[in-house]
Amino acid sequence: MSDQPIIRRRQVKTGISDERVNNAKTQSQYQPYKDAAWGFINHWYPALFSEELKEDEVEGIQICGIPIALRRVDGKIYALKDQCLHRGVRLSEKPMCFNKKTISCWYHGFTFDLEDGNLSTIVANPDDKLIGTTGITSYPVQEVAGMIFVFVREDDFPLDEVPPLADDLPFRFPENSERFPHPLWPASPSLLDENAIALGMHRTGYGNWRIACENGFDNAHILVHKDNSIVHVNEWVLPLGILPASDDCITVVEDEKGPKGMMQWLFTDKWQPVLENEELGLKVDGVNGRFYRTSVVLPGVLMVENWPGEHMVQYEWYVPVTDDVHEYWEVIVRVCNTPEELEKHKYRFDRVYKPLALHGFNDCDIYAREAMQNFYADGSGWDDEQLVATDISPITWRKLSSRWNRGIAKPGRGVDGAVKDTSLRFKRTADGIGPQYKVIKIVEE
Repeated sequence: MSDQPIIRRRQVKTGISDERVNNAKTQSQYQPYKDAAWGFINHWYPALFSEELKEDEVEGIQICGIPIALRRVDGKIYALKDQCLHRGVRLSEKPMCFNKKTISCWYHGFTFDLEDGNLSTIVANPDDKLIGTTGITSYPVQEVAGMIFVFVREDDFPLDEVPPLADDLPFRFPENSERFPHPLWPASPSLLDENAIALGMHRTGYGNWRIACENGFDNAHILVHKDNSIVHVNEWVLPLGILPASDDCITVVEDEKGPKGMMQWLFTDKWQPVLENEELGLKVDGVNGRFYRTSVVLPGVLMVENWPGEHMVQYEWYVPVTDDVHEYWEVIVRVCNTPEELEKHKYRFDRVYKPLALHGFNDCDIYAREAMQNFYADGSGWDDEQLVATDISPITWRKLSSRWNRGIAKPGRGVDGAVKDTSLRFKRTADGIGPQYKVIKIVEE
């Protein structure tokens, strides 16, 4: 009897080579991805929409297990670790700011410089020897198109090595139009385009960020959307699924500079739409398709071109909060060059895109991801899954992100969600409060 371990994988004969099947050798190439339950650190992530942080306000969030406090002063945004070095209290729970240069811990008065996080004084102990010798981590911030981004870094990641935000955003057009041509729609806009506007929302997802991310570009999951209102009201036709037809159905981008990710050549001869399943008596009729194309780049940003309409693009971020909670960002980007164009776009966003696309269409993705969460929660799902031809997309992403991430986030320590069975968590659950992305502020009655 062979001593070789039994690999439980269903090998399906398709138009792609055997090298793309998820066997044990392939799995070994994405072990870093399997280790990244708390996310990829040392990357840019969306933190808040600009409108969520008014002048002189403080908000607390958590990304990759790291608590972060943001404060806007004279229009500029600062980000510091939201964990007092004294005894771990979150500064944003009860913001205390005595001037425009600092933020103080409301519990014992440890006061930190907004620029660099250095301990500048202690309210009731201004001569203590600790002052000026230590501090909390600061994080670079950039605000574009109505969104606030934070570079979530390890404490010792050098500030002079922080890459530009563009390196962690989807591929831009028209500068990539020759590389990724597509005749079916105009070039998609970018957050970094002049007069670009980002409209959308973010909400907490109860599951690991990797499950959510893979759902975004899984070409077999179209099935869950077959009854969505936006599809039928526009008389669109979605196939039952889309199968890879050749080894070059995905282009992996690993340029020295710029985003690292992959582009799927959907609606070309490199992918074959499935329009009929004779055994089940299913057949897709009609030709009025909604042509789109998906790509994903590190640290986990989906781009859907030409969706939910032309001259626009949908971005999605799956921001790790803990190992079993993520913040799901759904953003539609469009360039509006005049106030009239902006008002028209906002009108349609409020009445069509948000209720029918971001909610109606994407709500199906949310419950589909939650349906997979238990299978992967204890880590065994990565070994027990039996993948098929369509899963070339997540396999490619897993390998790519394992090679090019800038760091694996360590399991959270001393933060919400690091321990699942604390009395405080039980208390909040009893009060009807689930895991949170934003800090719940203390309110005195």
